Amino acid sequence: MYKKILVPHAGTPAGDKALKHAIHIAKFDSSEILVLHVVEQMQRPPTFALSGSESKALVREFKKAAEQSLINSQNEMRKKIEPYKSQNIKIGYKVVIGYSDEVITKYVKNQNFDLIVMAKRRKLSGIKKLLSLGSVSRKIVELGNCPVLLIDA
Repeated sequence: MYKKILVPHAGTPAGDKALKHAIHIAKFDSSEILVLHVVEQMQRPPTFALSGSESKALVREFKKAAEQSLINSQNEMRKKIEPYKSQNIKIGYKVVIGYSDEVITKYVKNQNFDLIVMAKRRKLSGIKKLLSLGSVSRKIVELGNCPVLLIDA
C-alpha cells in the first residue's frame, strides 16, 4: 500500500518517534523510506561597517560554519538510519540546506510519496489542540498530495 514514505526529521526526539512509526509501517509493506533533514539557511550579518578584508573573512567563516553544520547533520542522520539497515529496511536520508516548509513541499510535489510521517510540534490543550498545527506540518497537510500521519510527540 505504501511503497514510498517520506519522514521529515528535524533531528529531535519527536522526529525519532515519527521515524519509528514509519519503520513499523515499512516492515509490513516493504516500503522504502526517505528521511529528509533540512538545515536552516544561515542569515549573514550585515557587513557594511566592516572593511573589505574583514567582510571577506566574516563571509568565509559563515560559509565554513554552514558547511560544518551540513556535515554534522549528515552524520547525525546516518547514525539514525544505520540500525534499520541491518533489519532489511530500505531506508535512505537526504540533508538539504533551505527553509523546512519549502524544501519538504518541494520533495512532496516532485518525488511521488505514498505517505508522509512527521512529528507535529505545537502542544496546546482543549479545542485549540484540534484546530492548530505548527506552520510546517500545516503546510504539508494542506499542499501534500498523499496521506500525512502526524505523530504527537
